[in-house]
Amino acid sequence: MKNLLTVILFTFTISLSAQNYIEHKIKAGETIESIAKRYLVTPFDIFALNPDAKTKFQPNTILIIPNSKVKNEPIEEKSRELIGYKKHKVKRKETLYGLSKKYNVSEDDIKKANRFLYSENLKKGDKIRIPKYKTFISKQTLKNTVRKYEVLPKEGKWRVAYKFGITIAELEALNPNMEPILQPGDELNVPNINDKEEKTIEAEYNYYEVLPKEGFYRLKIKTDLTQEELEDLNPELKTGGLKAGMVLKIPASIDTTASLSNVETTKLESNLKNFKTKKLALMMPYRLNRIDTDSVAEAKAMIKKDKLLSIVLDFHVGVRMALDSARQLGISTDLKVLDTRYQASRASKLLNENDFSNYDAVIGPMEEQAFDRVANALKRDRVPVIAALNKPKEVYGNVFQTIPKNKLLEKAMIDFVKADSLKTKVVIIADQAHREKSNMLKKEFPGATQIYSERDKKTGKDEYFVYPVRLENMFPKGKTIVFLETDSNPLASSVISMINSKAIDDTEIVLVTLNKNKAFEGKDIDNNNLSNLKFHYPSVNKGFDEVKYNGFVKAYRKEFGISPSKYVARGFDITLDVLLRLATEDNLYEASSDTIETEYIENKFRYNKSLFGGYMNEAVYIVKFDNLRIVEAN
Repeated sequence: MKNLLTVILFTFTISLSAQNYIEHKIKAGETIESIAKRYLVTPFDIFALNPDAKTKFQPNTILIIPNSKVKNEPIEEKSRELIGYKKHKVKRKETLYGLSKKYNVSEDDIKKANRFLYSENLKKGDKIRIPKYKTFISKQTLKNTVRKYEVLPKEGKWRVAYKFGITIAELEALNPNMEPILQPGDELNVPNINDKEEKTIEAEYNYYEVLPKEGFYRLKIKTDLTQEELEDLNPELKTGGLKAGMVLKIPASIDTTASLSNVETTKLESNLKNFKTKKLALMMPYRLNRIDTDSVAEAKAMIKKDKLLSIVLDFHVGVRMALDSARQLGISTDLKVLDTRYQASRASKLLNENDFSNYDAVIGPMEEQAFDRVANALKRDRVPVIAALNKPKEVYGNVFQTIPKNKLLEKAMIDFVKADSLKTKVVIIADQAHREKSNMLKKEFPGATQIYSERDKKTGKDEYFVYPVRLENMFPKGKTIVFLETDSNPLASSVISMINSKAIDDTEIVLVTLNKNKAFEGKDIDNNNLSNLKFHYPSVNKGFDEVKYNGFVKAYRKEFGISPSKYVARGFDITLDVLLRLATEDNLYEASSDTIETEYIENKFRYNKSLFGGYMNEAVYIVKFDNLRIVEAN
């Protein structure tokens, strides 16, 4: 087991002389922190005797190291390591207290191994796991480079790590039993630096966690800051260098999300190297308990009637097809399918009945509470949990959110319009509920004209129409971009009809929206008008090209007699992407750098690690109506 203080100290035998200090010649690769560890002093102690070391730290320089004031006498220290679990079926009258005494573990140890006990009482018949530990007794030396720190309100891991000049991984190594979410009053081990050396979080700056294998070149692309600029903001880079997990201060104006929109698609198939059998779990709400398997007719009727079941079964077929495709590339998979029944309590039961600690990834569940319980329970073992068909409320560090955020979709659409050098004018038409969005667009396009739907003069309520006269002389020759922001089908249908009538001769009108919702669908919306206006919108997925993906379509049609739905394509794309990434690296985290963008049938994926949580997919499409077809816009 790693020593509790691995990151801060190594054990060395120090020969003390009669002098009050020791001379040390800096070697290549050494840092102030590593030298402090060696001599059992703090970095502050070294800087106090060597003030120039803050700016001039280079090989062959002589440092004066004070003798350690700590008595380096060994003391016995107990530590323990989790080696497995024992299954136990709860009997009548058994309690947590009784079980803790029987198995010589704490009640909290049992709760951690059976998360449902935090919210439910122990009852007869419950099948629980009892953790088994191996105890070690080792001789440790006293350490003056570490002290205790009490977490303040609103402080998370990254704030504490930044304050004490260490990486998040180093903070976690110092505190192996630290909870994923810190609470005020939690006591942590931190480097014993002087109070004046502690960094403060400044509201006028953003903060960014350096990702694995990320160098100054990649940071330049992402932040537009040179190495020199980053070092000016973060002086510790000059002496300690760039390390994965360290938190950097950057200007507040820099947005590190969605900054790699032009990343080339990565062909993972050409970089496969990890051919170990991949262990996946698929947790979906099949709700098989409601189906009478003895009645085929009843089962078919339920599938037709139950929209959720239809989606889940389509997704499942896509998963199965992805496993077949991966197998042809030499990737074998051990898939476990579990029915969550769309219930959080059922998800808890599945967690207690199965050990997921050695799984490569879990896909699902769909229901929000169920997903939260699974992701929360598996984050300690760093098992990736894939949000395939939902947007989770809490994106923990082990969560991969495959559906991009709405703000990212909006930004992609705005950037697309800004890049159009042929546009002569921008018009923003919105209902009263979308005034804020209209004003946001006005800031992005200062020369745009804003038009709002009419209000009732007496009540002030939105009437959801625009007088035709307000659109007169609004569209000059050349290209005009019209943003239409509404949830109202009547407003959308009337505006689309009016502006389509003005798209004649040398007047080109392109209709766009930040949010393509049901207002743009239905019998009142003429798709011929949408095609004529080349209607553009941001989308998570695109329609697949039946010619390009003929093999996929052919295989599905052969088995089911129809074309695959978007849920079949999504099940295929997500599963194949996970398997290919796992086959290129040791785990999904290492294979999910933001420089890797993959694309399959209808979906593409480029993950960016959030400072406050997990991995967010930032790859989106801009699609358009073209001759009554929806295709990817160039």
